[in-house]
Amino acid sequence: MTFPAPAIGTVDVAARIDRIRARFEPAAPATATPTSTAPRGSDDFAALLRSAGVDLTGPLLPEGRTHLASALAGRGAGLGDAVVRQGMTYLGVPYLWGGTDPNVGLDCSGFVQRVHRDLGIELPRVSRDQARGGQPVASLAEARPGDVLAFGEPVNHVAIYTGDRMMVHAPRRGDVVTHEPIDRPITAIRRYTPAAPVAAPAIGGAGWAPTGGGEAAFGDLFAAAGARHGIDPRILSAVARVESGYDPTAVSPAGARGLMQFMPATAAGMGIDPMDPAQAIDGAARYLTSQLRDFGSLELALAAYNAGPGAVRRHGGIPPYAETQNYVTKVMSILNGAR
Repeated sequence: MTFPAPAIGTVDVAARIDRIRARFEPAAPATATPTSTAPRGSDDFAALLRSAGVDLTGPLLPEGRTHLASALAGRGAGLGDAVVRQGMTYLGVPYLWGGTDPNVGLDCSGFVQRVHRDLGIELPRVSRDQARGGQPVASLAEARPGDVLAFGEPVNHVAIYTGDRMMVHAPRRGDVVTHEPIDRPITAIRRYTPAAPVAAPAIGGAGWAPTGGGEAAFGDLFAAAGARHGIDPRILSAVARVESGYDPTAVSPAGARGLMQFMPATAAGMGIDPMDPAQAIDGAARYLTSQLRDFGSLELALAAYNAGPGAVRRHGGIPPYAETQNYVTKVMSILNGAR
């Protein structure tokens, strides 16, 4: 699961660093309503971004966000914390009314939906519906990172709570996704992240069984993840076969790791250990399900798994990379009966 470097344009690097730093390192929580979110943080912030593999000469495309996620992965491994980490990787994306594509722009509910969808959690599209779904949380005192905050009567804005009275959100026209103190009354808090991983359903008699060998060793995990995320376990098995030959200890020359061959930064952004087969398979199921929803085609979802969704969008289909085209062909051939 390796992403080719995207071709992107040039912008003013110093201004870009200041903009990301302003959104990444907010002021300490205040007792009074904040009046400014001026740039803060150490002079080493640019070095942090570069060490995370973030290209400072262009927009923060999905491939770059996975690298930034690795640098931000200092919180716990809970699903709510994973929502926060994923949300922070969209810092600097422009606000766009009606926007759901981070390559173009996101509105408030589009941002909240996209962050959860990246982690395999489906939310309604508009803010008023997001404020009614999930589980209700009585007050900010009971809220935890990853909860969805709703504002306005009727609801006209949503954000993701990051803890310590802070939120990450897409604020308004002319602004970008930002991390800042909560500065308005909250009208609802909803929780879409369970406190513990969802238990895998019992497996048996579901119309699929592993054929033997490496597939048999992980058959229950493929079936459980498939049932949990609504994806055919045969797809997960075929991807594992092509990615690693069912070897959970595999490490590619490019650094991709484990059964499903996640790059370390991608795994960090998803909150998984790529060398743990159960976590890797569940992560692959979440990721592929998200790409299937976005692209509506298994071939394109597989191409996104191999080359990154940004590459699929830029080329309007399977990218013209020999590795990606061969990858899609191999997985589809297995699914069509090749052994």
